[in-house]
Amino acid sequence: MNDVPMTSSKSSFFVPVAALSLYAVASGYLMSLIPLMLNQYGLSTDTASWLASAFYAGLLLGAMFIEPIVAKVGHKNSFIFFLVLFSLTIVVMPIVPTQEAWLFARFVAGIAVAGIFVVVESWLLIGDEKSRAKRLGLYMASLYGGGTLGQLGISVFDMDSEWPFIVILALLIVGTLLLCFGRCQQPAKENHASLNLKQVLKMNKPALIGCMVSGLLIGSIYGLMPLELHDRNVSTSKIGSLMALLVMGAMLVQPVVSWSSQFMGKKLLMGLFCLLGVFAIGLTALSSSLVILAVSLVLLGMAVFSLYPLAISLGCDGLDESYIVSATQIMLLSYSVGSVIGPVAAQGWMNDPEGLIGFLFIILLATALYMFAMSIKRKSRVVAGE
Repeated sequence: MNDVPMTSSKSSFFVPVAALSLYAVASGYLMSLIPLMLNQYGLSTDTASWLASAFYAGLLLGAMFIEPIVAKVGHKNSFIFFLVLFSLTIVVMPIVPTQEAWLFARFVAGIAVAGIFVVVESWLLIGDEKSRAKRLGLYMASLYGGGTLGQLGISVFDMDSEWPFIVILALLIVGTLLLCFGRCQQPAKENHASLNLKQVLKMNKPALIGCMVSGLLIGSIYGLMPLELHDRNVSTSKIGSLMALLVMGAMLVQPVVSWSSQFMGKKLLMGLFCLLGVFAIGLTALSSSLVILAVSLVLLGMAVFSLYPLAISLGCDGLDESYIVSATQIMLLSYSVGSVIGPVAAQGWMNDPEGLIGFLFIILLATALYMFAMSIKRKSRVVAGE
């Protein structure tokens, strides 16, 4: 459990990435499971958006105080603590099936997940800046690859039993044990420093906005997409597969993000990926075919889930390593603000003909235009300087 100086060796990241992958499978399964199990536990389907917002409110709160915990006990012990806390929220839900208990459980789960994200992201961001994009790609691929597998659990395990919660809890326990007994290197605790208010205000604005928009989109998708698909008369067995395709798009795009960020500006890339999302949503307007919907969700996943790694990498460019944990926490805070607002704002679109898809279209188009404007503005400054 002792701190060991960080090295660039791939073995340094195997244990945290493996534990993250197990968490991602469990979390991906749970995210799609919750909206579909509400009726079984006597809860209104309208609770889905509030449960999503409660989770992201916890994420928001957690993002405010994670850094001191990591600085005090180190990355590995912090990861273990937050995984255990998240596991306890899973135990509560089937035992106390009330709206209040579930809202509280999801709020605490959000705090735990904030810790997991800050720990793993900062763990992988610290080190050689040139290979940072590859390490973030590994992180995102593990996160979304695990999420893809998790979605498939909907059609495998009977939702009328306690088995879904048992499977989710088992995955989290294995991940925790892997961290407890696996050998890995972690950043030294004394390397952490906090950004002051002046430094925070000088942080890259497109990076912060990219994180916030990512939260808006992902929070809405995880919280309401299963219901959107249900409203489109997609069977329960196919909803899990379609959600898996969406998250698979998120996983497949990560190598593209890592490769393209070496040749193109990150703001321009965020704008282009947002346009890809606009195109994907346009496809759903052309046809009601299930095949077209499946292709659209893969492309939408590629677009939406490319924003966060690009934004967080942009925010850490040129930043001293000692500030990485603090910067990661601030960008997660920005992501969390979007995540809290997203499901509630999107809920207002659910009764409209466009539904959730219309909400995603507006956000993606507006973000694309903003990122293109910021990219052009940056180039104009460079030319003026020359």
